[in-house]
Amino acid sequence: MEKEKQGQLNIQLNEDIAEGIYSNLAVISHSPAEFVIDFIRVMPGMPKAPVKSRIILTPEHAKRLLYALQDNIAKYESVHGMIKIPEGTPQNMPLNFNPSTGMA
Repeated sequence: MEKEKQGQLNIQLNEDIAEGIYSNLAVISHSPAEFVIDFIRVMPGMPKAPVKSRIILTPEHAKRLLYALQDNIAKYESVHGMIKIPEGTPQNMPLNFNPSTGMA
């Protein structure tokens, strides 16, 4: 067995987590100390939309996630073309009950 390099992170991905969870809506809120992202699955004709996963990040890690998403979207679009968002779809749909919340 090779000796691991100092500072190298060995990431473990369990089988149940590797399957992933489908989400077609994210609600993002924040406080001075953290960002909370709720991943939700909205189904047509269903009156309730359950939160499937909640991720809590420090502001620094939220910004790193933003940069990583921007980088990956740019790489994706360079291979597959521009990701199209249907005309008339708001890019940010704020929820009225919390001014620090947005949906994506």
